[in-house]
This record gives sequence, structure tokens and C-alpha cells, in this order.
Amino acid sequence: MAQLSDDCFAFGGPLLSVEAALALIGERVAPVAETESVPLGDADGRVLAADVVARVDLPPFANSAVDGWAVRYADLAPAGETVLPEVGRLPAGASAEGVRAEGCAVRIFTGAPMPVDADTVFMQEDVRAEGGRVVLPAGLKRGANARPAGEDVAAGAVALPAGRRLRPQDVALAAAVGHRMLTVRRRLRVAVFSTGDELAEPGAPLGPASVYDSNRAALVALLRRLGVAVSDLGILRDEPDGLAENLAAAAGGHDLILTSGGVSTGEEDHVKAAVEQVGSLVFWRIAIKPGRPVAMGVVRGTPFVGLPGNPVAVYVTFSWIVRPLLAALSGGVVERPLGLPVRVAFHYRKKPGRREYVRVSLRRGADGLVEAVKYAREGAGVLTSLTETDGLAELPEETDGVVEGDTVSFFPYATLY
Repeated sequence: MAQLSDDCFAFGGPLLSVEAALALIGERVAPVAETESVPLGDADGRVLAADVVARVDLPPFANSAVDGWAVRYADLAPAGETVLPEVGRLPAGASAEGVRAEGCAVRIFTGAPMPVDADTVFMQEDVRAEGGRVVLPAGLKRGANARPAGEDVAAGAVALPAGRRLRPQDVALAAAVGHRMLTVRRRLRVAVFSTGDELAEPGAPLGPASVYDSNRAALVALLRRLGVAVSDLGILRDEPDGLAENLAAAAGGHDLILTSGGVSTGEEDHVKAAVEQVGSLVFWRIAIKPGRPVAMGVVRGTPFVGLPGNPVAVYVTFSWIVRPLLAALSGGVVERPLGLPVRVAFHYRKKPGRREYVRVSLRRGADGLVEAVKYAREGAGVLTSLTETDGLAELPEETDGVVEGDTVSFFPYATLY
């Protein structure tokens, strides 16, 4: 497991921007050291621990990109049509050994190897075949519709860099350059728990002053979408003596301890004191809304993160703080997702100096352009503002709001996990 120093998350400034938080995570968090070799079928979502180097050229041989006729460009008339005899036939999988195109046109199909001296392919729909001869139109460029060996990736080149979180297309590329097994970081192990005497397990009888624990369910789902092995430790009651013991036990077998709520300075917020008994704790005052100070700490070498208690704040701070932290712990690249520019279809005022994320839905405006519509209710406890919208509109620190017609960065929910 990654072992962090107690002062890993120390920050002395009054307010931390999202970019500064990402930078601190990237600089100070060491990845887990353990790696394993997995087959391609199990590699999706894993983080590469070593570069994937191409074992062969991709494509491995020069081939045709279309069905048609392969020729030598030198045999084409400089102006007007060219008439050549049709000689030979090369389907995909056939050998081109001994097949030459000098002074003729070779019938060829998509993926078939090019004759050794051919360099250009005419698409069959552009050619007239007449009694063993083909009529080729003028104007085709040298090399058209021919794919040279190594055009995509050359043998010996890095096809996929270490730190890449693998997607299906990455797995396909690894297979295409000759790999059956990939070296990846082992899966992260994260312990998740909730605290509070007011919390009840969903489906259990609900007391008069109780609420169902929804934050833990969200965190478990988010973590599993990121390929993390989750230990759901359930609800820990507000008993100071037992919390420290549970934290210490969780630190021994996990790479991160994650919870929400219960870390402020109130008389019934016992998590803060429990963390400090067995480790260290600081608060990152992040200039972000919804959200508030995020508790960052280390328990016996294992990072601890305490998120806010409101569900929307949990979602936002997970997306912008925990997700990058998980990337760093797994040896991945800590980076900010790319926002998409969309037009605003609402008015909204905010305080300068902090970044706000507004829950929005997308629609097509009267002029056909995509625009963002703000959810009707704004509270950080309104879960339907997440379930009935498409993503988050980002309002940067320097602005005091937006008006209809402005452009903002939009982050679809699918880009945040």
C-alpha cells in the first residue's frame, strides 16, 4: 500500500482553488507499488503500470483500405483516363508474394496485402471494368487508399503510456500491437463508512428523527464505477471510543478511508477527534460550491477524506477532489476533465472568488444550438437536482454570475467518474 506522511495534506493558505488542490494531490500522493499482469479481457478500467510497446507494426504490412484495383502510380497517364489490363486477385488473408502491378491493375480487397510494387488503389466504384481491362479516372493522388506498414503505430513505439486508465479502445490497440497480457497497478482498496445516530440503513424502519443513509450508497457506487474494490463498513455510531479503533483497523487493509459528514467541530461530530487520535487531520478550505471544507488526513500511513454531509456537495467534492486522489493513488494521471462550451439559458448570481457548479439540463434552442437550463431548486441537499439533470455547468472564480446567452463549461456526469 501507499504509505503517506502525516503532513502530506498540510496546507497553510486561507483558501485553496480547485487547480491548487489538484496540484497538491499530484505532487504529494504516491501510488500503490504493487502491480499485476492481467489478460486483455480483464484490463478495462485498470491503470497501466508500464508502457505498452508495439511488438509489430500496425498495420503489420502494407494493405488496401478499400475494395478496388491496386496499381503503380508511375503507370498512370499524366492527364486523362488510364486503361490497364486486370491481372490477379488479392482477397484479405491472401499472400501477395510474387504478385506485381507493373503495367497492370491487380484486383484487391479491403485489408489485403499490396503487391510489392503497387502504391495506389482505385476504389471499385470509380473504375469501369471492360473485358479484362479497367478504365481508371484521372486525378487520384499517389498513395491514395493504401495503408503503409506502421502507418498507425511503428514497431518499438509506445502505443499506450504508463498511467493511462484503460478504455475499450485502449485494450483493442494493445491487442492489435501483439499483447495478450498487460501490467497494471493493483486495484485500490477503499473503506467507506458513515457516522451518525440519526442514520438508518435504507429499507429499515425509519425513526421519527432518522434519515436513510444515501451518501454512503452514492460513494460506493462512484468508487465501483472507477474500478475500486470497496469495503462497506456500514454506519458507525457516534461513540468516540470506538471510532478511533475502527479507523485504525480500516487503515491496515486499505489505500483510502472515505466518509461524509461528522467531521466538523460540533459536540456530536466525533470523527475529527478520532482521526487525530490515530493520525493527523487538516481541513482544506476549497473555493468551491456546493461544498465546504474537506477533511484531509492520514491514519497510520493511509489517507483519510471526510466529505461534506449534503448529497450534492458529496457528489461535487468527490468529483473534483476524491477522483483525482484515486487517480494519484493508482498511478494514473491527475488531470481536470475537459468541459464542453454550452450556451446559458438562465440568469444566476454568485460571489466572486469561488467556483460554483450549477446542475443543468441540456436542450436545443430555437436556433438549433445546445443550451443549458438550470434546475429549479438549488439546495445542496436536493438529490433530484442530480437525478433530473445532465451535468454541471462551471462558473469560474472571477465571475459574479451569468446571464442568458453567456457561454460556460459543461461537464456531463459521465465525464466525472
